[in-house]
Amino acid sequence: MFTGIIEDLGVITKLEHDLSNIHITVKSKLTSALQIDQSVAHNGVCLTVVSISLAASTYVVTAIKETLEKSNLHDLVVGASVNLERALKLGDRLDGHIVQGHVDQTAICTAIKNDNGSWNFSFKYDNALGNITIEKGSITINGVSLTVVNSKKDEFSVAIIPYTYEHTGFNTFVVGTKVNLEFDVIGKYVARLAEFKS
Repeated sequence: MFTGIIEDLGVITKLEHDLSNIHITVKSKLTSALQIDQSVAHNGVCLTVVSISLAASTYVVTAIKETLEKSNLHDLVVGASVNLERALKLGDRLDGHIVQGHVDQTAICTAIKNDNGSWNFSFKYDNALGNITIEKGSITINGVSLTVVNSKKDEFSVAIIPYTYEHTGFNTFVVGTKVNLEFDVIGKYVARLAEFKS
């Protein structure tokens, strides 16, 4: 379980293809606090730490075929940055919203507007998968907990404060950037229950 509050921007130092999997080596200031078998969200994707090198400040996680097909992790290149968040500890504050680290689908950035001190990012996604946003509801984009503005059938926008822009991967986005989306878990359950009633 995560909150969508990013702790660090990690850097990809190695990508090793192994059959349909990719072993991803990440350099991060969080490395010294990690343990084997811990869960870490990478651009919102929950992955398990499989090895650690304290000397290099790196650790390795493995993304399997299913994960690669549903996320933007297959687009990673050496040198790319990723939003990182360790799993929530029971008793901690929930500063973002409830995030599972299970990406629902990807979206494409369609517009970026500088609003004189903040930024407005717009995204378009395939609504055939049944996911929806609601005005002022929660959405996770590349692991970042955000509030939806301008919700439409297959697109929405989010407003980004300077701190989030400077401390997450949002400052690398351009029109056309593919991002991971995790829709609000409570909204997903409500939508599913509505299906059964109709």
